[in-house]
Amino acid sequence: MGSLWRAGKKLSLVASAAAGGTAAALIATSDNPATALRLCATVPHRLLRDAVTAANIAFALRGRWSSMKFTSGQQRNFETCVLRMEYLVPQEYVITLRESMLNRCPVSSYEQICEVFKRELGDTPENIFAEFDPIPIASASLAQVHVAHTHDGQKVAVKVQHAHMTETAAADHATVELVVNTLHRFFPSFDYRWLIDEINDSLPKELDFLVEAKNSEKCVENFRKLSPHVANYVYAPKVYWNLSTSKLLTMEFMDGAHINDIKTIRKLGIHPHELSKLVSQTFAEMMFKHGFVHCDPHSANLLVRPMPSGKRNILGWRKPQLILLDHGLYKELDFDTRTNYASLWKALVFSDVSAIKEYSAKLGAGEDLYVLFAGVLTMRPWKRVVDQSLDHLVFNGTESEISELQMYASEYFHQISELLRRLPRVILLMLKTNDCLRAVNNSLLQGSSLDTFFIIGKISSEAVIDVKMSQSKSLLSWLNVRLEKILLEVRLWGIQIVLWIYQIRKALSWSDQGLV
Repeated sequence: MGSLWRAGKKLSLVASAAAGGTAAALIATSDNPATALRLCATVPHRLLRDAVTAANIAFALRGRWSSMKFTSGQQRNFETCVLRMEYLVPQEYVITLRESMLNRCPVSSYEQICEVFKRELGDTPENIFAEFDPIPIASASLAQVHVAHTHDGQKVAVKVQHAHMTETAAADHATVELVVNTLHRFFPSFDYRWLIDEINDSLPKELDFLVEAKNSEKCVENFRKLSPHVANYVYAPKVYWNLSTSKLLTMEFMDGAHINDIKTIRKLGIHPHELSKLVSQTFAEMMFKHGFVHCDPHSANLLVRPMPSGKRNILGWRKPQLILLDHGLYKELDFDTRTNYASLWKALVFSDVSAIKEYSAKLGAGEDLYVLFAGVLTMRPWKRVVDQSLDHLVFNGTESEISELQMYASEYFHQISELLRRLPRVILLMLKTNDCLRAVNNSLLQGSSLDTFFIIGKISSEAVIDVKMSQSKSLLSWLNVRLEKILLEVRLWGIQIVLWIYQIRKALSWSDQGLV
């Protein structure tokens, strides 16, 4: 306890010394110096508080997980970091932090909303729109959403950035940067400096709603051009450009069920299993074929509605259309990264050990941490990753499986930290995206599905074949790739038949249980 106090005291002294410089920089670069000055009054206290928090975290992670004790105030600036690495943190802390985040989202007053409107569009909401509801229907850390009607009768959703968010974000960024760097100085093995680079890159984009609007249109265009067979099943709200700025975003209002609202989804006539397959296919196409990925697919950002065409499957269930919201956080995978990532997932699905090792190294994990990288990607221990059984990557979320993962996370914490330091930042965002998608599938199916990994294996394999076809320079190489494609299709058809048999047997077993 004495060592913890001494470390915390050292961190606090460093925080105090840096607070003045942080405040001065914030005021100097602010569009609103008076507001920045008010914000800076809170920065020294925040730095001191988070310095002690940092020491607590470092000592807790070096010791027993159960020793972690935080006050609600100390959690705030570390919540995002922790929740983006759920596989490192005991579940009770993930649940606590997530609930605290959801319960503490800020809400701007109507006067503050009017202030943003006047600054951005030159008038108040009630004059710009025919109707504007002053009470938001949703609020998050960066913005809140209001329902409005345009003068031509269109119902729209208006996303308004919280007042002074730029200054607040700058203060938070300075706090995180100081604490992370200071932590590394006192605890060299606790190296999360890559987080600073990620914030530097992503935060300005997330604060500019015009970037979000462009991302949404590019996403839809990618499906239209590169994945036309899926394009009609994926939708993003129309943007009203004349009513949008970097701080305001006006979009088509979307009616639909949240992706985790199973009761409503069934009432709409949509089967959760069909929806789960669509989610997997949508994001696999983005990752492996488009190289332009929505990196925040949590349940609040995914809606579903029946296909407007009224299309149904052979069992009478209505075909789902996935609606993607909040396009602020996207990542582009360059050609080599996209190809290597697709090749790695193909290897993981088909239990190809040599390929897992090869493409893990190409993505930056090195030849010494490829086993750990495979485990982080799949949430499965190595013995399951290399298992040749069809369901080797299926994660059911049982207590024993979760306990096993937590044990590995605790035992290999330093190696995981090193792996995260080595990997390109874009791959770190893919890990976060995978975690979000895993949570979505778990809510739809109460666990992962064989179909999910069949879809990932199929689309990643198609992407790899497409690359090889484009790089074929001779007739012989082209024929070799064609043969590889035929053999792959035969293999995939075999897996698909096994899946159908498995699903029929599962359905029959449910029927038998119902009769009993």
